[in-house]
Amino acid sequence: MTESTGFSAAEQAAIAERAQELRAQRGGKKKADALQDLLAKIEEMPEQDRAMAVAVHRIVTEAAPELEPRTWYGMPAYARGTDVLVFLQVSSKFGVRYTTLG
Repeated sequence: MTESTGFSAAEQAAIAERAQELRAQRGGKKKADALQDLLAKIEEMPEQDRAMAVAVHRIVTEAAPELEPRTWYGMPAYARGTDVLVFLQVSSKFGVRYTTLG
């Protein structure tokens, strides 16, 4: 008997990515590695989402260089310490119409 968790496959994948991110943080992952992960995630995106993610990355790093780039649920994010202050949830990730900048 299978039990439904109520999460879509995309949501379950995002949860699994977040678990990996937390394990990497506990393991003492370096800031340079976090930046490389973020840039790799941007490269994996479809062209339209990638263009927006590159623009957001450029704007955030120029306007707030003190924020640390990282991934959050497999999406680009920028944090101060452990608090995520800016994130980008692209529309293609969850099959929705609009991209969210939070």
